[in-house]
Amino acid sequence: MHESFDSVVAQIAEVSLRPDGLPKVERVTCAVDCGTAINPDVVRAQMEGGIGYGLAAAMWSEITIVKGRVQERNFDGYRPLRIDEMPAVDVHIVSTGAAPTGVGEPGVPPIAPAVANALFHLTGRRVRRLPFARLTPAGTRTA
Repeated sequence: MHESFDSVVAQIAEVSLRPDGLPKVERVTCAVDCGTAINPDVVRAQMEGGIGYGLAAAMWSEITIVKGRVQERNFDGYRPLRIDEMPAVDVHIVSTGAAPTGVGEPGVPPIAPAVANALFHLTGRRVRRLPFARLTPAGTRTA
C-alpha cells in the first residue's frame, strides 16, 4: 500500500516461478482510493500502466555505478516489460466521495513490494534487492 498525490493504492500480486527460476507475475489486484473518480476508465488505465511501468523497473532495471559514475546514461538502457510479461490486472476504485486526487503515478510504487511479498509467500525467502530478474531461485543475487 502506498499514498501519493493524496491517493491511496494497495496491490496484491499473484506470482509463479518460470522454469528458469525467474518470477512471473500472473495477476495483480489493485484498489485505489482517488476520491471521486471523474473518469473511471482513465483511473483504471493509469493503474494498469503504472503497474506495467513499475513491474518493468522491478524486474529488469538497475542502476550500476563504476568508479563513482552511473553507467546507464538514459532510458534507452532500460528493458521495458514485454506484452507477454504483463499480468492480468483487476482495478477496484474505492468510492469515497472525497475531492478527486492524482492517479498518474500512484500505481507505480506498490508493485515491487507486492511482488516481493508474493515471492516470500511462494518461496519462504525474503527478497530485499532489485531487480528481480537478477535473482536465482534461492533468492540470492546472480553475478
